[in-house]
Order: sequence, then structure tokens, then C-alpha cells
Amino acid sequence: MKEKEKMINGELYNANDEELVKDRNNARRLMKIYNNTTPEEGYIRKDVIKELFGKVGNDFYIEPPFACDYGFNIEWGENSYANFDCLILDGAPVKIGKNVLLAPNVKIFTATHPISPQLRKEGKEYAKPVTIGDNVWIGGGTIINPGVTIGENTVIGSGSVVTKDIPANVVAAGNPCRVIKNIEE
Repeated sequence: MKEKEKMINGELYNANDEELVKDRNNARRLMKIYNNTTPEEGYIRKDVIKELFGKVGNDFYIEPPFACDYGFNIEWGENSYANFDCLILDGAPVKIGKNVLLAPNVKIFTATHPISPQLRKEGKEYAKPVTIGDNVWIGGGTIINPGVTIGENTVIGSGSVVTKDIPANVVAAGNPCRVIKNIEE
């Protein structure tokens, strides 16, 4: 099995694999183009994201600067928005639903490392997927850790560190992030 397949499947892999380095360099090339556009060049931004991401809706907006590891593992929902300084480490799939709002400086991590120092010295790592449901609002400065799912209609308060799954239809915040209250229409 190739290192790229191991990475996407959540198995230990070598991030210095030639194919993965090439993929990361391609993402960096595309992000450089994206991040150097002017507001009037929205058509360039859309084309770059459509080339970079694995799946994207027609209506979306991501404020530069934006950064990711690979891009091909990102599924970006229709009418979803990211404010300035969004970072997505997408060694594993990252699924962002429809009508999602990411405030400034939101970080989404799928990459993680083994506890064993020997495996870390060997350059081994692995990744766990992240899923964000439809109609979610993530507050500024939030960090979403590997393997987390955030349910639909949920609001995550600014500065939260999301270490575990958060259910649908709640307000959650803190470090570690925890449910504060249910959302009632």
C-alpha cells in the first residue's frame, strides 16, 4: 500500500514519502496563487480552490490567507465561508457541510503523531478525519483536533479547543470544548 493510501486510511505513514512531498508542494503552489490575488480576482480564487479541493460547491468564499497540507482531502460545502487565516491540515478527509461559518483564525487538524518516541523518530504519523455538519458556526481562534465530528446547527464559542465530538443543535465552548446549552428554535 502506498504511503498516501495509508495516510488517507488513518494508518501510520511516512510524511516524507516522495508522492506526499510532491502533493504538498502542489498545494503550496496553488495557495501562493490564491493568497496573492486581489479582491477583484475572485474568479481566480474560485478556480484555484476548485483545483485544490477534492470537492467544493459552486457558492463559497474563503478569505486569504488560507493554508492547507494537501487540499485533495477537503470537501467544502455549498454556501460555506472561512474568514482570514484558516488553516486545515488535511492528511485525512475534512468534510465541511453547507452553510458553515468559520470565523478568523480557525484551525482544523487531522494530523497526529504516535505516542512512541521511536515511531516519531522514524518520521511516522497518522491522521484522523474531521467532519463539520451543516449550518455550523465556529468562533474565532478555535482549534478542532483530529477525529472530531461537530453536529449540524451547532455553535462553537471563540477560542475553544475541540478535542471530542460535539452533538447537533448545541452551543459549546471552552478548553476542552464542552456543551453549554441546547439550541431551541
